[in-house]
Amino acid sequence: MDKKIEPIVQTLQETFDATCEEFRGEAHIFVKADQIVDALTLLRDKHEFELLSALTATDYYPQQTPRFHVIYQMSSLAQNTTLQLRVPVAGDQLNVPTVSHIYQTANWREREVNDMFGIVFEGHPDPRKILTPDDLDAHPLRKDFPLGYEEPQFTFNFDDIDLSKIYAKE
Repeated sequence: MDKKIEPIVQTLQETFDATCEEFRGEAHIFVKADQIVDALTLLRDKHEFELLSALTATDYYPQQTPRFHVIYQMSSLAQNTTLQLRVPVAGDQLNVPTVSHIYQTANWREREVNDMFGIVFEGHPDPRKILTPDDLDAHPLRKDFPLGYEEPQFTFNFDDIDLSKIYAKE
């Protein structure tokens, strides 16, 4: 872990009872959903993390608790460092507070995560869909999203697939 972020991680752990995991030299800080607004405000105001460089999610299906992690990638240009905050979200409780009032870039990124994963950002000023049609009730980046209607054809199932294909009649 970068020596510059060790005191920041320690502050987050003491203030929010956060846990920390290190992966390939990068610190991943886990905070609860109801603490994300305060944690990001602290990082912005006290530790110069002025840029929310990424906001996305990860699906751990079939695991249900937590099924998702909402991931906030923070950057401090003044300190030349990054930090990642993760919010575990259960499969049956898909609500996380919005941070669009803290970082303007969160507005469209939260809409994208809502559209692709179905995670609802409470208090978001414009929760409309951004990438999928309005009548689609599914979320394409979830692991249980159906991938298609046709089974891939290999040598072991060639005859079965070939029988079900529709060919032009001569």
